[in-house]
Parts: sequence; structure tokens; C-alpha cells
Amino acid sequence: MRDELISAAARLEAAGVGSPRGDAEQLAAHVLDVSRGRLALVDLIDAAAAAELRALVERRAGRVPLQHLTGVAGFRRLDIAVGPGVFIPRPETEWVVEGALAALRSLGVARPVCVDLCAGSGVIALALADEFPAAQVHAVEIEPSALDWLRRNVERTGLPVHVHQADVGISAYTDTGTGTGIGTGRPPAPPVRAALADLAGRVDLVVSNPPYLPDRDRALVEPEVGRHDPPAALWGGPDGLDGPRAVVAAAAVLLRPGGVLVMEHADEHGQAVPALLAESGPSESGPSESGPSAHGPAASGPSGGAGWAGLWSHIVDHPDLAGRDRFVTARWNPPERGRRRGAGEDA
Repeated sequence: MRDELISAAARLEAAGVGSPRGDAEQLAAHVLDVSRGRLALVDLIDAAAAAELRALVERRAGRVPLQHLTGVAGFRRLDIAVGPGVFIPRPETEWVVEGALAALRSLGVARPVCVDLCAGSGVIALALADEFPAAQVHAVEIEPSALDWLRRNVERTGLPVHVHQADVGISAYTDTGTGTGIGTGRPPAPPVRAALADLAGRVDLVVSNPPYLPDRDRALVEPEVGRHDPPAALWGGPDGLDGPRAVVAAAAVLLRPGGVLVMEHADEHGQAVPALLAESGPSESGPSESGPSAHGPAASGPSGGAGWAGLWSHIVDHPDLAGRDRFVTARWNPPERGRRRGAGEDA
């Protein structure tokens, strides 16, 4: 077994895989159906298992994502099924969930209503349902292939997440007026405003990991990303902000007054996304939601936003564990027109 692991790691290192030893061990654990920690107890590997391991190593050397080979991605307390057609969840998004949980605790609502926009495989929605059982969780996705994985994960975990196919309105991937993704052949999907009409103005928390990579970075991403993650889950237009802009607009429809938006963004957008919410003008700044450490109120600057100046408060950007700008939190404060009770609040 030891020789097989050494050979596998050497092959992966030669192919440019970033974590050759770790990936070799995870593939071996998958083939042998043991935990990675128990590999050290395995002295021998039979010929059939060795052949299967070598075949998987060759595919990994060809830069097929590890998670596509094992069929799962670990995320917080869950094992999420993934494969071709759905975005592979990243470890940094776990910190976004931490921020969302902190926001839910700060709201103090008995049965908060949460909506995960651009849900993909469902990792954020499922983690919230798992770790905040009182929450009523909805997951919104437009891509049929991702929806299949989302529904599969809801079924396999047994967690109470309501799944909706709807269009968040990301311009880079939507033919205006049809809801049909450019070049995808996807059938039209209703806009979020229509699909979740019964939740409009009643949601306590909107959380999202939208596509946010700038188009200029297409040649820079690793092969695992560029060849295997769905383009609609990655690219956010020329500046990478098409996805965040669409999520901000959708959140403004869904959130109740005082509801919270938690949104992941590119590490280079630590100023641009808060500025999008503040939209150049002064915005009431306040303390962050209790939770992950945060740095500073929203910056001002040109946002190209949709006219949200003064409507968002408590705009705070938060770093991930590596210290990179990772997600923003903000409270929705529309003009007072008589407060509507949140869908999860007690009467």
C-alpha cells in the first residue's frame, strides 16, 4: 500500500496537482472504502483495487477534480454529492455559512425564513438547515443540471430545504426577457420575483455565493475549474459584479425591513461589493453582525449599482480564515411604509 501511495503522489505531482499526497490518499481511501485516517492500517492492496486506484490517479493527473472522482465534497458537517454539471463547493464558503448563522442568531427570530440564491449543489442551504433547524430554508437555482444535484442532496441528507427553479437575473447568462441562458439551451425559468412571490418582503435572511469571477480571468483559472466547473457558476461579466448586482436586486425584493443579506464575493471585491450596496453616497454604517471578524464599514466609490443608496445599512465586509476579503453583510432598510412581519416571526 505504501508503495502505491508513493507512486500515486509522484504521478500527481508531475502532473501539477496542487496537493499530490493528500489527493492520492483520498483516492486510495475511496477505493478501499475506509477513512483517510485508517489508511495507515492497510498493509496490502489487492490487484483489482490497485488497478482501480491507478486508473483514478491517471484521471486526476488529467486534472479531473478529485470530488468528481470520489463523488462527494465535504462541507462543514455534511458530505455533498457533486459531479459534472455542478459547482464544487470551496472551503472558504464554509466561512460564509458561519456569517449567515451569526446573522440568524442576531436577528432573534423564532422561525427565520432563509433564501439561498444561486444555490448550486445546495451546500449553503443544507448547512443552514442542518445547523439552524428552526429555519425555513429555500434554495433557488436556474441550471437544470445543478438542480438535479441540489434535489439529490436534499433527498440524501433528508434536510427540509424547499427547492425552486428561478432566474436571479444575472445578465451575463440571461437573454433579456426570456430567461434562457446564453449558449446553454436552458428552457425559460420564472424570475425570482414571480417564483417566490409569496415570500416577497417577508424573508429574514438572503444568502448567496453568486458567480463573481471577472471574464478577464478565464485564462488564469486552474484546469479543474476552467474545464469542469459550470461556466454559469463562475463568470460574473467584465468586472465580475454581474452576479452580485443581480443578487442585491433580488434580495431587495425578498427581504423584510431589517432583514440581512450575506453574500460571498471575489477577494478583489472587498471594496467594490460594499460600494455596490452603498452606491457611492454615504450609507448608514453600523456594527457588524456578531460572528466572524470584520474590517470596517462600506467603502464609497462608483459601483455601477441599481440605485440602492441609503437603503442598506450595517454594510460590513468580512475576511475568511486566510485573511482575504470574502463576504459582505448588510441590512435592508427600505423607506418606511408600515412594517410587514417576517414570514418566520411569531404573531
